[in-house]
Amino acid sequence: MSRDSHATPLWTKLRGRSVAELRVRARQWLAAWSERAGISPEIRVPPDETFASVLTAGWAASPSSLAAALLRDFRARTTPRFFAAFGQRTDVVATLRSRWPDLERRVVAKAERARRGQFDFLGRSHLDFGDPVDWHRDPASGARPRDWHWSRIDHLNPKVAGDYKLIWELNRQQYFITLGKAYWYTGDERYAATFVEHLMDWMGANPPKSGMNWASSLEVAFRVISWIWGLYFFRTAPSLTPAVFLQVLKFLYLQGRHIETYPSTYYSPNTHLTGEALGLLYLGTLFPEFSCARRWQRTGWAILVEQLEKHVRPDGSYFEQSTYYHCYTTDFCLHLSVLGQLNGLPVEAAIHERLRRLLDHLMHITQPDGRTPLVGDDDGGRLLSLDERASDDFRAALATGAVLFNRRDYRYVASDAAEETVWLLGCAGLRAFDELQGEAPRATSRAFADGGYYVMRDGWAKDANSLLVDGGPHGALNGGHAHADALGLSLVARGKAVLVDPGTYTYTSPVERRDHFRSTAAHNTVTVADQSSSVPGGPFNWRHVAQSSLIAWTSGVQCDYFEAMQDGYARLTPPARHYRAVLFLKGAYWVVRDRIVTDGDHDIALHLHFAPDVALEILHPNRAVAKWGSDSTRDALQIAVFGREGVMKGGQGSVSKSYGELSSARTAVFIARGHGQRELVSFLVPQDGDYHALDIHERPAINARSFMAVDGGFEDVLLAGGGGAAASGDLSTDAGWAWVRRPRDGELPSEFVMLGGRWLSWRGRRLVQADAPMRYIAARVQGSELRVEADAVRACDVDSLGAARVVLTRVSSVAADTAALAAEVG
Repeated sequence: MSRDSHATPLWTKLRGRSVAELRVRARQWLAAWSERAGISPEIRVPPDETFASVLTAGWAASPSSLAAALLRDFRARTTPRFFAAFGQRTDVVATLRSRWPDLERRVVAKAERARRGQFDFLGRSHLDFGDPVDWHRDPASGARPRDWHWSRIDHLNPKVAGDYKLIWELNRQQYFITLGKAYWYTGDERYAATFVEHLMDWMGANPPKSGMNWASSLEVAFRVISWIWGLYFFRTAPSLTPAVFLQVLKFLYLQGRHIETYPSTYYSPNTHLTGEALGLLYLGTLFPEFSCARRWQRTGWAILVEQLEKHVRPDGSYFEQSTYYHCYTTDFCLHLSVLGQLNGLPVEAAIHERLRRLLDHLMHITQPDGRTPLVGDDDGGRLLSLDERASDDFRAALATGAVLFNRRDYRYVASDAAEETVWLLGCAGLRAFDELQGEAPRATSRAFADGGYYVMRDGWAKDANSLLVDGGPHGALNGGHAHADALGLSLVARGKAVLVDPGTYTYTSPVERRDHFRSTAAHNTVTVADQSSSVPGGPFNWRHVAQSSLIAWTSGVQCDYFEAMQDGYARLTPPARHYRAVLFLKGAYWVVRDRIVTDGDHDIALHLHFAPDVALEILHPNRAVAKWGSDSTRDALQIAVFGREGVMKGGQGSVSKSYGELSSARTAVFIARGHGQRELVSFLVPQDGDYHALDIHERPAINARSFMAVDGGFEDVLLAGGGGAAASGDLSTDAGWAWVRRPRDGELPSEFVMLGGRWLSWRGRRLVQADAPMRYIAARVQGSELRVEADAVRACDVDSLGAARVVLTRVSSVAADTAALAAEVG
C-alpha cells in the first residue's frame, strides 16, 4: 500500500515487527486486497434496504420512509448534544456582530469565493479549483493522480500528485465552516445550496475507495468532522433534503468504516492516529442511529486515552518535537473535552490533566507578540478553522482553556477573546472569558525538561524579552516531524520576534527545499564542517540523529542559565561535539557560548536567521545590528560575536511563516577557521528606540575568556572560565561563569552573578566565599538592601556591597521561580 515505500522489499518492512503489528498489517492488507478485487461490500454505496441494516433496529424496520424519518429525527433531537453555539443561533450572530463587527464582511467574501471554487490554502492565495470543483487536481502544479484504488496511489511522489497536501486541504472541506457562518449571518440559502452541491459532487467524484482522497485515514477523519459541522450549520436549511441527508449518512458510514479498518496504529501513531480516533468519536457520539456507533465511540475514546498518555509528556510538551503538532493535539483535546462533557464521557478523569499540561506548555512558549515559534514541522492545517488568526498564533486554545479551567494565567496570555471560544462554548463561554480577570503567570522562565524546551524571559509584558532554546530529543518514532535544530534558539527582543525558526515550507517538492528547511544551517545554531547535526534519509526519515544532553539549567529573578551538549558531529573525522551555554542577564542581554570540542580543523559557522521585517546591517567583521519598527520607534538587537579567525557576513534567506508560504529575510553567518577546539562567544543585546551600541570588547584573562561591556552609566565584566581559578583585571573567581556590574560613578559593584564556584573577588575584596561550590548565586543592590538569591542555603559569606541589610532567597536549579525563605544574613 502507498503508506509504505514501494521501493522497500517486503522482508525489510517486516523485520523487527511485533506479532500484534503483523496481525494488524495483515488484516489491513487483506481488507485492501478485497477492495481491489471487488469483493468487499464497502467499495460501493449501499442501496437503501442494505443501508437500513447497518442502522439500529428501529430504523431498519422502515426502509421505505427512511430518508425523511432520519432527517426529521436529526432536526428535532436534543440528544446527543453538539456544541452549545448550535442551540443559540440568534444570540451567536448578535454576539459575533457586536464583538467583531468586521468579521461578517470577511466571512461572506470568503464564502462567495468558495462558491466559485476559489480558496486560500497552505500559504497560497486565490487557488482556483474550478467550478465545478475538481477534487483531484493540484492547481499549483497541474498534477492529477489517477483514479485508482487508494492503496495503489503513491501520493508522496510529486510526479504523481504534485503537492498532495493542496489536494487534501481542499478535500478536508473545512470551508464548510465558512459557508455555515455566512449562512447564519445572512440567511442566504445560496450558501446552503453550495454546501449541498459540493457534498453531492464530492460523493459522485469520489466513489468508495477510489482515488487519493481515501488514501489517508486522517484526511477521511478530518473530512468527517467537517461534514458533521456542516450538517449542524445547515440543519434546518431547505436545501438539505431527505435524499441528500440519506446519501451523506451513507458516506459518513463508509468513511467511518474506512477509518476503523485502517487506523494508523503502526503507520503513524502520532496525530494521524489521534485525529482518526477523534473522527470515530465524533461519528459514534453524534450519530447513534448507526448500529456500530457505540463501538466507534469506544474505539475512538480508547485510542485517544491510550495515545495521549504517550504523546503528552509529563511536562506538557508534545512527543514529536513540533510546536505546530502540539497545537493539533491541544485542539483535539479541547474538542474531546467539550464534546465529552456534553455527552457524559469521563473527560475530567481521563483527559483534563493532559489538556492542562498541553495548555501550560503552550502558555509558556507563547512569545510576547502572541506568536509561537515553529519548532519542528508545520503542516499548515488545523483541525477546524474556527477563527482567522495567523497560523502561528495558538492563543485561541488558551482563551478556551481559560474558560474551561477558570485559569487567570491562560486568560492573561490569551489577551483577547477568540471567536473559536464562541463556537465551542457558546455565548456563555465568551461572557465567562470577559468576566475572568487575567493574571500574569507566576513563573517567567521555565524548563520543560522532558521535551528539552527551555524558556528564558524577563516578564509577561508585550515588550518583554524572551528566548526559547531546544535542548531535547530529536523527536519520537522516526523523527518524521523533527528538524536538525539541536541547541537551536529563537529570540524575541522588546516584544519583537527577531531571531526566528525559518519554518517548514514543504513536505515533498522540491526535495532540496524540504532538506534545507530541516537542516542545521536553517536554524539559529552552529554547523561544523558545513554539515547538519542530523542527516535526513527521506522526507520523514533520518539517516543520522543528534542526541542532546542537558548539563545545567538554573533560573532566578536576576538571571537564567542553560547549558547542553549535542553529539551530532561525533560522526565526523575527527569527531566533534557541540556545547552551547546561554546566560540571560535579565534587564541586560544574553551571552551565548558555543564550544566545539575536536582535534580536527573543521570550519565552524554560527547561523542567525532574522524575521522578514527585520533589517540587518553588518558593522564590523564580528558585529551587526538588527533593527525594526518605524523611524520614531525603531528598536534594535545588537550582535557581537567573538571567535578567533572569524568573520561575519550578511546574506539573504527565506522564512516560511506557514506551510507553502515563503518570505525573503536577512541572515548572518559567522565563520571561524582553525584547528582543534574552537569557541564562539556571542552577545545579543536588546536596545530601545534610542539606539546606542554597548562598547563590548574582549580582554586578556588567565584561564578564561573575559569581556567588558561599557555603557554611559555602567561597566560590566564577564568571565567565562575553563575550570579552576580565573582572573581578568579587577575580577577573579573559581567559578565557571562570573559577571559583575559596577556603576561608572561608584567603586563597588551593584550586581553580580556567579555560577559553579566557591568564591568571587573584586579588586581583592571577597564578594562571595562558600564552603562548597555554589551552583548559582546572584545579588543586586536595591535601595538599602542587597537582594541575594542562591541555589542552596549553606555556609556562605556574602559582601553586603555597602547595603544596610542583606535579604536571601532560594532558587531551585530546575524551577522557574524563587521562593522566599524569610532569612536574613549579614
